[in-house]
Amino acid sequence: MNSTYLNKSIVLFDGECNFCNKTIQFILKYEKKPELLFCSLQSETGKEITSFYNMMNEKSVLLIEDNVIYKKSTAALKILTYLKGGFSLLYGFKIIPLFIRDSVYNYIAKNRYKWFGKTETCMTPNNQIKHRFI
Repeated sequence: MNSTYLNKSIVLFDGECNFCNKTIQFILKYEKKPELLFCSLQSETGKEITSFYNMMNEKSVLLIEDNVIYKKSTAALKILTYLKGGFSLLYGFKIIPLFIRDSVYNYIAKNRYKWFGKTETCMTPNNQIKHRFI
């Protein structure tokens, strides 16, 4: 993997999912400070990163933080800690057992295309945020 991305906090997401794309826009709007990088799972870089972490078949949101990879509900909750306002308080849901959190996550993930739709292409970031996407 390109050493440029080591020691960076990276959110990997499904670039074809409308819900996921809206979630990335939400994160960008409410982030405390611009420190997260974003990468589509479908991109060449996304494939390279998931291969490096042995997560090639993972279709869920992933967060890489301090060279540790988090997936599903744990990744989603950790991402909340990067947000301003009361959103970071939602990290407290981490006390819910993982099998329950991931069951809810899996239910939403399974239905996301049906509920929110799918796009053929990843979102195109504007010039102000383009440098945050890899």
